[in-house]
Amino acid sequence: MTALREVAVVGAGAAGLHAAEALRRAGYDGRLTLVGAEDEPPYDRPPLSKHLLDGQWQPDQLALRTPEALAELELDLRLGAAAERLDRSTRTVHLAGGGQVRCEAVIVATGVRPRRLPGAQAPLPGAHVLRTLADALALREELRPGARLLVVGGGLLGAEAAATAVGLGAEVTWLVSAAAPLAAVLGADTAALLTGLHREHGVRIHRGAAAALVERGGRAAGVRLADGSELAADAVLTAIGSTPATEWLAGSGVPLEADGGVACDAHCAAGPGVWAAGDVAAWPDPHTGRRRRLEQRTNATEQALHAARDLLAGPDGARQDYRPVPYLWTDQYGLRVQAFGSPGGAERFEVVDGSLAEHRFAAACVRDGRVTGAVGIAAARALRGLRARVAAQEAWPQAAAVAG
Repeated sequence: MTALREVAVVGAGAAGLHAAEALRRAGYDGRLTLVGAEDEPPYDRPPLSKHLLDGQWQPDQLALRTPEALAELELDLRLGAAAERLDRSTRTVHLAGGGQVRCEAVIVATGVRPRRLPGAQAPLPGAHVLRTLADALALREELRPGARLLVVGGGLLGAEAAATAVGLGAEVTWLVSAAAPLAAVLGADTAALLTGLHREHGVRIHRGAAAALVERGGRAAGVRLADGSELAADAVLTAIGSTPATEWLAGSGVPLEADGGVACDAHCAAGPGVWAAGDVAAWPDPHTGRRRRLEQRTNATEQALHAARDLLAGPDGARQDYRPVPYLWTDQYGLRVQAFGSPGGAERFEVVDGSLAEHRFAAACVRDGRVTGAVGIAAARALRGLRARVAAQEAWPQAAAVAG
């Protein structure tokens, strides 16, 4: 094991917390600093658009660990202190407000920040994004019965928020630019099932491209579309993707991708003394050879564990490539959809168990003759069999076969 005595994990979300825990479990007993830009101790983000937003959960139920469990890690916990700069020559992370953290090694886990529409850069009542606990609580205040909510963005976050809001009695318009929202992540067949459920529950799906936020009377009043028309609303949620939070690495020598992600090798290392994990990390996909980022909760945990193990292994230790099987889930209208690999862009969609009509199925998503993804609802055993085939990129027979 490496003889490092000062390690910093920058980012106190799921990836950062799991990296810190992995270091301690592996026997690292040196100084361990966990830096977080938010004031809250580490909490889980997936429930923000569901259980927290609809009021079923309160903020304390999102905590990833109890205060006692955090204390056992013996962390130098720096909350409410965003990282501003990494100086690798002096091995120092500089924090907002003037604080500094000395570290011989650092794990970058600062995640992403939401993209915003033009006209929404400054705080504006009625204009929302959904990334933090504070974001979710502010949006929750808007979701009164009859309130008009406009959700901009055709991804999973927008879909979940729309489903939650309409369940609370809001009048929801979901503005999407893609012909088939959700198809890129869940495949066309599953996406059609979910968008059909949105319509059945009263969500109005509008095709168009948002150009700018509309402000009237000091509040967000809707969105102006690229064709010049407007959609009116009492509140607007913008869910149009995110940007890696890596500005603090500028000038550090840590390599960044064009989108701002940290350019890692197959071990999640980004250069001497630097590793990355979670939403911010871009590493070589073993199937394509191209670097990719995964903004998925399970990846945050798995990649953090891998980065911590590689850090402690040292340059002469046993090192393994990071080869995950991407996994995501989404909860909408009482259904949990689970997906492995890359269901989007499949040439064939082979249902191996159940059926879409009964909202219980498992399906193989086949591209170039191989199983590149699997998706399903309430069919755990069949999905587990398909997961193994996704991991191996196994060839799929011309006739449908039952998952093993």
